[in-house]
Amino acid sequence: MLPVTNTALTGHLQLRCEARADGVPYISRQSFRAPIHLSKSHLDAGCVVQTIVNPTAGFFDGDLLECDVSVGAGARLVLSTPSSSRVYPTRTGKAAHNLQRFEVEKDGFLEWIPEPFIPHAGASYFQKTDIHLHPEASLLLFDWIAPGRVAMGEVFAYRNLRWELDLHVDDSLISRERYDLDPSTHSLEALKAKFPAAHYLSVYAAGDFSNYWPAAELDALGGDDTYLGHGPLPGNLHVIRALCRDSLAARRLLENLRGLLYTASGHVAPKLGRIFL
Repeated sequence: MLPVTNTALTGHLQLRCEARADGVPYISRQSFRAPIHLSKSHLDAGCVVQTIVNPTAGFFDGDLLECDVSVGAGARLVLSTPSSSRVYPTRTGKAAHNLQRFEVEKDGFLEWIPEPFIPHAGASYFQKTDIHLHPEASLLLFDWIAPGRVAMGEVFAYRNLRWELDLHVDDSLISRERYDLDPSTHSLEALKAKFPAAHYLSVYAAGDFSNYWPAAELDALGGDDTYLGHGPLPGNLHVIRALCRDSLAARRLLENLRGLLYTASGHVAPKLGRIFL
């Protein structure tokens, strides 16, 4: 058997969605390279639904992925993944890097709803997300971070997760997140305080999805298996944060959140081409 080498992948995704003269959205530009692949897109509920696939096993140390996604004026784009994203133990001490940029122009809409991110024991990973919204753009951005491979006994056993997000509306910085999660420090105490193997969900909603905020319905989603909070931000934005007891509770919450937010917005939720959602 040949030894494992330290060769890393450098991949990219460049994707733009625009609207035709009759208002129908379409993918006007795309370019990608492993570890990214695009499946065939389809139209549903007035949106282009595009699935992003990682044809490799997942992220390894030193891998670099750069994504640049833009939605033109009046276009509607939904991005999803068919399966969980995984990052494997670092062999060299280097982190895998995922750099994401999303831009939504006037009257455009973007939904980003990936499957959970699962860090394996010993993994090191850095993700940076930059979001730029027109003041009259709409957004639904979901993130789901699992504690690890729980069934394998890997609960918060990764080496380090660095998670950064900057969200701008009309060039004004509205939200900035910085997570540096390291099991050797106190950084995981907040995640463990409510549930020993907590799954973390985050949602940003803007535009149509923030105008009529279903506060009472969201409050009702909290319970024995879910600890949830939400609130407004400047620029017609809202944010939701939740801790869930396990993956089943996280899945239920994600489905309920998506349904509530689409119903409140007056839009029909596009089908993602999965068994659920």
